[in-house]
Amino acid sequence: MSRIGKSPVQIPDKVSVDINGLTITVKGPKGELKRLMPEGVDFVQKENQIVVTPSTTKRYSRERHGLCRTLISNMVQGVTDGYSKKLEIVGVGSRAQVKGKTLVVSAGYSHPVEMTPPDGITYKVESNTNVTVSGIDKEIVGNEAAKIRSIRPPEPYKGKGIKYQDERIIRKAGKSGKK
Repeated sequence: MSRIGKSPVQIPDKVSVDINGLTITVKGPKGELKRLMPEGVDFVQKENQIVVTPSTTKRYSRERHGLCRTLISNMVQGVTDGYSKKLEIVGVGSRAQVKGKTLVVSAGYSHPVEMTPPDGITYKVESNTNVTVSGIDKEIVGNEAAKIRSIRPPEPYKGKGIKYQDERIIRKAGKSGKK
């Protein structure tokens, strides 16, 4: 059995969970998330917690045990607190701004790159070089942050580009001159 899957998911008072077969709906103060879980796992709601158990002893069932528990836990945390990813833009002349809902990034190309957020995602820009992506679905927040980073990934020589705030860029030495 999965060590992660063994621990039950605690449900706060403000959150309601509806289990309908393999579809789990979580409603909370920040919104509602709905997800279809993979087969091979059973869900039981007891008072203010959800217990996830593998339905069989087969490998595919045991593989999905911890995954489903973590997905439910992420949904509960998303509707209560939400998720956010912070990115930094490094480089002369590189900046970002929000126009309406779209994020406009000037990252050294001949044109600014515009990104429209999917439903439930918001962009926030502080001081032209710090971008915060926030929402209730951890997966979508991470994907949107990765898309923004892929506009201009950080390069190892000068460190220019878009990077996560806590990301360390391993620097390389430049070419040495003729000797």
